[in-house]
Amino acid sequence: MQVQINWVNAHAFDLSSPGSNHVVRIDAPVESGGTDTGLNPKKLLLGSLCGCSGIDVVDILKKMKVPFQRIEISAQAEQTDETPKTFRFIHMIYTTDAAPEDADKVARAVSLSHEKYCGISAMLAKHCPITYEIAHF
Repeated sequence: MQVQINWVNAHAFDLSSPGSNHVVRIDAPVESGGTDTGLNPKKLLLGSLCGCSGIDVVDILKKMKVPFQRIEISAQAEQTDETPKTFRFIHMIYTTDAAPEDADKVARAVSLSHEKYCGISAMLAKHCPITYEIAHF
């Protein structure tokens, strides 16, 4: 696995992977010297956690034959006060339109993602606690 970033201007960089046509802008807010044209690195990391776990949850629910049309995952992290500012904790909310009778299966899918499949969750959990809850649309 390989990625690279190319400086655009100020604090803006374009993230890509050789052989891929995908580009993600990483930047800082204007008040930090950036141009606010992309997510900052820590928000991108939280988004990667949501995406990694989301892919797992979708795959597991499909294998369980749980019908759904919507899944939304949000993550909130509190940072330490000292530099380097790291995450003190992460809390995630999984919201889905799966039927109430499938709630146990949704909970199992989320649990399996964090306990077995999501490498980003496993890496971050070595540094700070990750908690989650499940909600319904």
